Amino acid sequence: MGEKASTLFPITFNKSLVVDTREEKLSSDGGAVILREIDQRLQITQNLVDNLRDPRDPNTTVHPLIELLRTRLYLIAQGWKDADDADKLRNDPAVLTAVSSRKGQSPLKPETAPENTSENTPHGLASQPTLSRLLEILANPQNRKALHKSLLKAAQASIRARRRHPYQHVTIDVDSFPVQVYGHQDGSAYNGYYQYNCYHILVATLAETGDILDIQLREGNVSSARDLDGFLFPLIKEVEGTLGLAVSVRGDAAMPSEVILSKLEERPAGYCFRVKSNAVLERLAKPYLDNLPPHQSESQREWTAELTYQAESWSHPRRIVMVVVEQKQIDLFEPFNHFFLVTDWTKEQMSAANLLDYYRQRGTMERWIGEFKDVLQPSLSCASRPRKNGKRITSRDDFACNEALLLLYALSYNLLNTARRLMEKATGEGWSLRRVREQVLKAAVHFTLHARRIWAWVAKPAARLWTLLGRPIVRLHPLLR
Repeated sequence: MGEKASTLFPITFNKSLVVDTREEKLSSDGGAVILREIDQRLQITQNLVDNLRDPRDPNTTVHPLIELLRTRLYLIAQGWKDADDADKLRNDPAVLTAVSSRKGQSPLKPETAPENTSENTPHGLASQPTLSRLLEILANPQNRKALHKSLLKAAQASIRARRRHPYQHVTIDVDSFPVQVYGHQDGSAYNGYYQYNCYHILVATLAETGDILDIQLREGNVSSARDLDGFLFPLIKEVEGTLGLAVSVRGDAAMPSEVILSKLEERPAGYCFRVKSNAVLERLAKPYLDNLPPHQSESQREWTAELTYQAESWSHPRRIVMVVVEQKQIDLFEPFNHFFLVTDWTKEQMSAANLLDYYRQRGTMERWIGEFKDVLQPSLSCASRPRKNGKRITSRDDFACNEALLLLYALSYNLLNTARRLMEKATGEGWSLRRVREQVLKAAVHFTLHARRIWAWVAKPAARLWTLLGRPIVRLHPLLR
């Protein structure tokens, strides 16, 4: 009897190699199991579900709400960002085992479930229409509020599981960034600065860990500081005393206004923002710029100068630190670049040099936001389909659905960021989110069923990293119920 011919495609470079397939419980997304273990110990999805309202009839519900959430969060973290990706992975053993709340072999072998299990036991992952209806459930105002709070709770759980006490001092970084959209997305608009249709997102991150504390979907043509007052100060109140005993705020030149600065000055912790240059500031800076020492070495030099300045919209003068950076090797005609920082810290509380160092740490936050956009690639495309007459279905709030989806991306980022932090602790070196995904989470795993157990056989290259990561995971203070 001859050998079976290739069933997928013929190989020419080695006639002894046959490409075939058969029914095996194989997965290239074995890291979903790791995500579930971190999630289980921190109770991220469980705490969220406890505060969500599920309008579905429990007698006809096949997929529990918590399993739908896990499916969406874990797939986003693994790089599967579209809801219909769940159809491709419907029987993936790693994802099935990770999202299921059932014990024993029943996630991979539903017929082994106890006899008293509901007849609506799920077989495989939820379909794309079911996951789309999940967004409609989450778009409810009460549920969106719970989603917003879940970001801070996830950060709290992660920090509490790794530290015995809150930080003495933490910094909230506020910023905005665009998410480009295509088609007729409700609320999207052309932004003249970015020069494409987008949503203009407002975000706050914790400088000490990189966790997203809150994120808000906004129309594409709003200014960077729009809604910052109502976004920032309730968040500060929540963070203060839970994540840190004192909370400072840092942001770029688009964020400060009289309202924001005055309210921050009522608090003792301090702030630092960049300030846009104008004619008055340039006149104040000119005497310092005219008296800079001559160039003496090839190394880059920088200077700081103390100014006092009151904008027309400000209620009183404020401390300004001018920063001058020599860039002679970059531009021979403009050898010096300068910018301005505003703060309510006095010179005794924070020197100009220390303030500059503190502000430059925003670069780490910008890198984290870059990772959020590049690695998770949030795709906000919830739009009602047009009917034959050209009118759109308006039975749901498409903008609210897109905000719910954005919040799921942010929560998935926090879960992935926790895995990154644990991996850094385990190895003693820096890890990007992409490296965590590609080297740890996208692992080949073979699942087999033996007696009453599910065995997951991990490929050796990933097994070493899993062993390293498993140590800090085990040391997390579990919040199991």
